Amino acid sequence: MSTAQRYLVIGGGIVGLAVAERFSREQPAASVTVVEKGADWALHQTGRNSGVIHSGLYYVPGSKKALMCRAGAASMVAFAQEEGIPYEVCGKLVVATDEAELAGLQRLADRGLENGLEVTRLTPQEAREHEPHVRSIAALHVPSTGIIDYAEVCRALVRRLERHGADLRLNSEVLSATQRGQSTIVHTTTGDIEADLVVACAGLHADVVARRLGHQPGAQIVPFRGEYYELAPEATHLVRGLIYPVPDPNFPFLGVHLTRGTNGHVHAGPNAVLALAREGYDWKTFSAPELAETLRFPGFWKLARKNYRAGSVEMLRSFSRRRFGDSLRRLVPAVRDEDLVPAAAGVRAQAMRPDGALVDDFLIEREGNIVHVLNAPSPAATSSLEIAAHIVSLLK
Repeated sequence: MSTAQRYLVIGGGIVGLAVAERFSREQPAASVTVVEKGADWALHQTGRNSGVIHSGLYYVPGSKKALMCRAGAASMVAFAQEEGIPYEVCGKLVVATDEAELAGLQRLADRGLENGLEVTRLTPQEAREHEPHVRSIAALHVPSTGIIDYAEVCRALVRRLERHGADLRLNSEVLSATQRGQSTIVHTTTGDIEADLVVACAGLHADVVARRLGHQPGAQIVPFRGEYYELAPEATHLVRGLIYPVPDPNFPFLGVHLTRGTNGHVHAGPNAVLALAREGYDWKTFSAPELAETLRFPGFWKLARKNYRAGSVEMLRSFSRRRFGDSLRRLVPAVRDEDLVPAAAGVRAQAMRPDGALVDDFLIEREGNIVHVLNAPSPAATSSLEIAAHIVSLLK
């Protein structure tokens, strides 16, 4: 490990808190500061997702996502056991509902096996043994997928940091930075902080913070809102665990799915629509500068031209509960429109290249004594403890 004794972590989501906890645990004598511009921890991507402990089924073999997700699922379960956080390794089904999806289902099975997972191909009857109300012509069962409350994980990380004496600052936004010899002075709304090493885990604002720290990131964040419903209490019996569709290989998101949480509630979603602000959790939240930044970015238009048909479907589903329900009924026909209750939306910080290519893997760049986490979408929550270990290892 570096001889540095002053660490600053920017961002109070699960990745930032995991990095800070790793520093404080491995170097008890070090000074660790965490700054978060919001009024609480885990306000954005961490606290607004489905709460899935992903298995690593979808990710390119050998990629950071594949390696860190599988290891992260194990370390997250171990952390939950240590901290007494409710979780369940309930498994999930990925279901094909028409012949055109069978090839994609098989590709997914092959990828899962290559990533070292237990993946079982099921007949429709076998699928109904796991999920009695599901509709399929074939399915995959992945037993290592689980559920947890990631906001509760963050609260446990904060408690650990408090025990180690970390300086935890909410309502503290990064404004700029100045180099002083081998250290960096980060100017924030709560005062200047001098650090020997800085790790920026700013999520939806990762590229903005990188530029404020003097780094030119290799990708830009484009925000996509994911909208959710919950099943009404009288309909939650329709879903025992997790039910996913076969993802469209031409669309960069997994598609609407059904997820039972640790609280017994069943989430339905998310869709994926362009957010009108980086923290745009509904159509009413609008930021002219942030939207203009997206619309000026050539990569966005290249992505939009490539995916305009699928994007149009997502937009229509955003404004129609019936269309949203139709997507769910492909998986579970018994779901009725009146069973769908609006739930809190999330915004995915998707890093994108100027040529329109989405950054598919975790993207971590280092410049001098500053590490920038520039792309950490799903499965970053699952992988957060492993991402933290990887970042700390970069500094050894």
